[in-house]
Amino acid sequence: MNNVTLNRPIAVFDAGIGSYAIARKIADRFPGQDVLYFADRASFPYGGKGRIELLAVMRSTIERLESFNPPAIVIASNAPSVMVLDDLKGWTGTPIIGVFPPVRRALETSVSKRIAVMGVASLISSSEIRSYVERESEGQSNVDLVSASDLVELVENGAFLTDPDRTLTAVRAKLETLHPDTDVATLSSTHLPWLLRYFEQAGPGLRFLDPADDVVEAVAPYATSGSGAFRTLVSEREGYDLADFQRMLARLGLDLMIERAG
Repeated sequence: MNNVTLNRPIAVFDAGIGSYAIARKIADRFPGQDVLYFADRASFPYGGKGRIELLAVMRSTIERLESFNPPAIVIASNAPSVMVLDDLKGWTGTPIIGVFPPVRRALETSVSKRIAVMGVASLISSSEIRSYVERESEGQSNVDLVSASDLVELVENGAFLTDPDRTLTAVRAKLETLHPDTDVATLSSTHLPWLLRYFEQAGPGLRFLDPADDVVEAVAPYATSGSGAFRTLVSEREGYDLADFQRMLARLGLDLMIERAG
């Protein structure tokens, strides 16, 4: 059990290992900031939930994290950020920061002006992502929405560490579905950047964008003075237990003391 006392920690969560990279970036960017990282594996996958269920999960999780008195909470997941963040901002007084597909940056980076937004199925099929893309692209029609829920599963179940051949095959098959003119893809699930080396191997002519850096800068106004403590909570369910999560951390070379979320 981790008995570290937290002083107004920035809370970061999503449905598993995906959000760790953002939590770590925040800790590195603000060395005195306490950080609470919550891997909500009991709710995995967010991408399989409809809007109403997703909103209920977000509200329950935010209420849990508000007990730590955070100055801000980061929903480190594209699907709920795009689909329900506006509702949450009107529901809680705690500042909520989301992570969003960097569509505008991708179009500015692209030479061909053909890009792909890769994310979980519920995000890709939502009306909210279509509205978001329309706004960010200023009406350009050369933005393709690509479901990558199968790749997210390879991260959360650890296959990307234990079965690299299977993972590379799956990533290559996914990239083969893209329009041939595509030259930039956004990794719009926080799980997908864990597969970056596979993406780069399978698509050497493509550029892949991670929105994590945008989130870190959005946290800056809420940074507080603490001891730099980093605390990890993990919820679990059948097939996604703490022991499995700990083994994944070990394979990644991450030495985190984890606590079971009550």
